[in-house]
Amino acid sequence: MSSTLVAVDFDAHRPAELAGFWGSVLDRPVVERAGGLLLEGDETQVGLRFVASPTEKAGPNRIHLHLTSTDVDDMQRVVDAAIGRGARHLDVGQLPEEGHVVLADPEGNELCVIPPDSSFLAGCGFLGEVACDGTRAAGVFWSEVLGWPLVWDQDEETAIQSRAGGTKLAWGGPPLAPKPTRNRQRLVLGTVGDHVAEVGRLLALGATRLDDWDVAGREGGGTTLADPDGNELRLLP
Repeated sequence: MSSTLVAVDFDAHRPAELAGFWGSVLDRPVVERAGGLLLEGDETQVGLRFVASPTEKAGPNRIHLHLTSTDVDDMQRVVDAAIGRGARHLDVGQLPEEGHVVLADPEGNELCVIPPDSSFLAGCGFLGEVACDGTRAAGVFWSEVLGWPLVWDQDEETAIQSRAGGTKLAWGGPPLAPKPTRNRQRLVLGTVGDHVAEVGRLLALGATRLDDWDVAGREGGGTTLADPDGNELRLLP
């Protein structure tokens, strides 16, 4: 492994406001980093980064976040706190018996608050899951990229998790949501060691190179690639 997961990137019309919302929800400070506003993660909790973009949301995102709860009252507190900070309820066809609450953040990005009886997210922390539309090939690719083992691999659904535990990255299998010209969310990696060599490693694992930009250019520099499902990822130097 020659790169680490820095954050889930969010395109935002008002990045400071969106970072403030998520910072309040997750109780994390907002710091400027790599051309965006970062809520730093740690070895068990994934970070979030917000960058200015005019890109409009077109249909459901291919990534959304799952927040966990400790009991029924805590679940309601999480929902109420998010709504109080600018989220809203969202109907995506969920059934009442499914139990989770679907919300949209202030820029319309989907998120779910998960009931306390979820065995899948037990022990994963408050930001329990980064839930992605994606095939098994994408899950295997990301397992190899990050060196995180597959903790779920069944019926085209996959999930990976750091050996330290914490937030899971999961792919729900086909069918995939339609992909806009560019995803408004993507995974951001930081290079450990030689950037050029790490680009080569990701290409050998099945990534596709999209473009490069220098450190003085947009969003702090680096390389944009796509995973096996065509979803953009960013490798920072």
